[in-house]
Amino acid sequence: MADLTRQSSVVPRIVDAPTESQARGFTEVKIVGVGGGGGNAVNRMIEAGVQGVEFIAINTDAQALQQSSAMKKVVIGGRSSKGLGAGGDPAHGERAAEISRDQITEALAGADMVFVTAGMGGGTGTGAAPVIAEIARGEKALTVGVVTLPFSFEGFKRRKVAEAGIEELRAQVDALIVIPNDRLLDLSDRQTSVVEAFRFADDVLRQGIQGISDLVTIPGLINLDFADVKSIMYRAGTALMAVGEGKGEGRAIQAAREAISSPLLDVSIEGARGVLLNISGGPDLTLAEVTEAAETVAAAVDPDANIIFGAIIHPRIQDEIRITVIATGLRDASRLSGSQGQPSKRPSLRPAPPRAERPREVDPPRRGDRERDLPPSAGDLTPRYRDPLPQRDREPEREYERPAPRERGRDRPERPPFRPSEGTRSRETERAPADRERPRQASKPDDDDFDTPSFLRRPRS
Repeated sequence: MADLTRQSSVVPRIVDAPTESQARGFTEVKIVGVGGGGGNAVNRMIEAGVQGVEFIAINTDAQALQQSSAMKKVVIGGRSSKGLGAGGDPAHGERAAEISRDQITEALAGADMVFVTAGMGGGTGTGAAPVIAEIARGEKALTVGVVTLPFSFEGFKRRKVAEAGIEELRAQVDALIVIPNDRLLDLSDRQTSVVEAFRFADDVLRQGIQGISDLVTIPGLINLDFADVKSIMYRAGTALMAVGEGKGEGRAIQAAREAISSPLLDVSIEGARGVLLNISGGPDLTLAEVTEAAETVAAAVDPDANIIFGAIIHPRIQDEIRITVIATGLRDASRLSGSQGQPSKRPSLRPAPPRAERPREVDPPRRGDRERDLPPSAGDLTPRYRDPLPQRDREPEREYERPAPRERGRDRPERPPFRPSEGTRSRETERAPADRERPRQASKPDDDDFDTPSFLRRPRS
């Protein structure tokens, strides 16, 4: 009883759910616009009213930063650039970011997630974005790069510079999203203004960032947190971030199809291994609509994909469904082939011809090499060659005793000494006087004998 009384005196503490402003303090998301293109994207997102994130503008051009609406502005380069820009040289932009590394680190301190957006092909965006992403990852922040490729009419050289910058950035971010500007031409007509065309590209970034911000800051019916986002995007490589909207009848399927087939992105969601799905709607959002949207996305990705989805109710949304899809582990790295921005060829449906396998070369057993015939040890169970006959069919080996060596000279018959016969002696005796009677005479050589070959010399008398 004493224990029960003591336990009943402990009053459990009830903690209220955090408000939206409190939740923002738990997960800090920062959007960094690098260079002119990144700064313009930040300005348009601020005008669209993106909430729950902090905007930072970084540039070598001090005059361009004065027109920025970002909360923080960082001029990089110091005396090297003198606030006059990078002059289209990525090496100058990279050097400027390295010089101002301390200022960039201070601006990114405390971030849980950092989006680095830039227009590739110029000087500051191409050169400084990889350095800024490296600093963000050094601060233990989940780093996502969102960049654009220049139009084809901007020239081959600018596109090659952009592609080189993208490869540098890819090595420094957890996930990379590439938006080719050429795809804006597919979404516009002759009456579309330049501002409206670029707003299409900014909407992908704006709605994607807003969707992630809503996931980690606003409690929903099916709640997700920053750990879910990180599990999908951490060290993911090439990623896809798309949005879709639907209204009226069949709005859920309409929004899901629009999200998974975004014409602005250079990758396809087919075969994705990780998917983060956020469904936002008004109070009239039904469970059947959530199921339809999730099934539409699941049918387009890998059957074994890790799909994490959440549902959020926005009172200000009326008769509309918004879907944000973030996909990683993509099977096809790019819809583009080469550097000209042409669509890649469809894969051939014909089966590939069977490849002729080369016979495996086996070393024949050496004759008398008994070590190869020994069974393998426990550590090495792979035979070096195949035994031509099974063990049971092999005849037992015969052992032969080698005879002991004999000593030299023993048990060997002696040869008789050599004695010439009588006939041989008589012939040698008869031949000897004749040889003595004719002694050889040395002839004196003529002077011409030294210069005349032997076969041309005259016979002597």
